[in-house]
Amino acid sequence: MHKNYFVGMVSRGYRPTLLAATCLLLWGVQAAAQAPACKSLVATGNPEYTPYLWRDPTDDTGLIGANADLMQLLSKEIGIPIEVKYLGSWARVQELAKNGRVDLIAGAFFTLPRLEYMDYFYPTFRGTRTVIWTPAKTTFPFKTWKDLIGRKGLTVINNSFGEEFDRYAQEFLKIDKVPQLEQAFRMLEVGRADYLIYEEAPGQALAAKLGYTGFKTSSVSVSNEGLHLTLSHLSPCNTGEMRGRIAKAMHKLTKDNVMKQLVENNIQRWRLQAGP
Repeated sequence: MHKNYFVGMVSRGYRPTLLAATCLLLWGVQAAAQAPACKSLVATGNPEYTPYLWRDPTDDTGLIGANADLMQLLSKEIGIPIEVKYLGSWARVQELAKNGRVDLIAGAFFTLPRLEYMDYFYPTFRGTRTVIWTPAKTTFPFKTWKDLIGRKGLTVINNSFGEEFDRYAQEFLKIDKVPQLEQAFRMLEVGRADYLIYEEAPGQALAAKLGYTGFKTSSVSVSNEGLHLTLSHLSPCNTGEMRGRIAKAMHKLTKDNVMKQLVENNIQRWRLQAGP
């Protein structure tokens, strides 16, 4: 085959391909240069989650608590301001993360559906215990999940208690969902449900504030799950570089066990705020 054939093939076929590739590369470099740098992050979470998060009584737009304090330590580690804001109920917070209207959720259990719109950072920064709440006069014993079958339960909308229990509950249990924990306590108090399923420490804090003393919690836990920091897929700050910085910082803070002191500090803070 004649040598000029190959020369013609290169000139006709490969030059446009190389030109296109070069243009794409230059466009990518230019787009990266023009992309706005991540200058700040907005974090939020469950506002009924004492001592981890609750609404700031001095600022309607803010959240305070152990998780909020953790975000400030994280901010120092990564060198970027993090504002911890009150943005509504726990259900609304998760919708905002889906839409990319909030960057970080400071405290979420792992579930498969949430993987569709959030990245999870490991390790977890705090372990939690979920229990069954019942009126003090209730006599039915809770030893296993099967003991809940045939009884009417309550929880808060969009709450998760771990991937395994969530699947079991969906298949075998009847659990109504309400917007707020306070509403669930009131319904349980007047007999509109047999039990409430919720995490122990946040539930005890709210019950104490509301003056509810007629409840008891199960000695056996429903689940023991870890709290994660998550980052919305649609956050403009969700880049490989930023995920790496946050992951490295969270690993350091978890290794230093900073949450132990933060939780203790905020239990005292809540008690002082709630009053006698």
